[in-house]
Amino acid sequence: MHLLNKIFAPALFIFLSVCISLSCSKSGSGSTTGGGTGGGGGGTTVDCSAVIDKAFTANVNPIIQSTCNVAGCHNAGSFNGPGPLTTYTEVFNARVSIRNAISTGLMPQGSTLSATQKNSIICWIDGGAPNN
Repeated sequence: MHLLNKIFAPALFIFLSVCISLSCSKSGSGSTTGGGTGGGGGGTTVDCSAVIDKAFTANVNPIIQSTCNVAGCHNAGSFNGPGPLTTYTEVFNARVSIRNAISTGLMPQGSTLSATQKNSIICWIDGGAPNN
């Protein structure tokens, strides 16, 4: 019986994690802007030399705080996807997941980002996600 608990508990944890992360995603498939693969994962290639709004403090963080850090998704204490996205460190640590979710159109839930907003986030991540 002890062996069954060692197997069942991790499987239950993984199952619940997947269920929670999917509960905060859009249904259906999103579209990407471009093809290929970008530097941070996801299917979007962006010419970041043409994107000027890619600073964390001025551009990226306001987008994340207004669209991702909302009740029920990625606010403090969240277990959805990469968890809370309330600080630079949390956003930085989740950057690969964020890039993939943004570029595939799976996130943000309940709203959409403009091409400019998507490009700002993608280019910030592809540029090393500096705390600027």
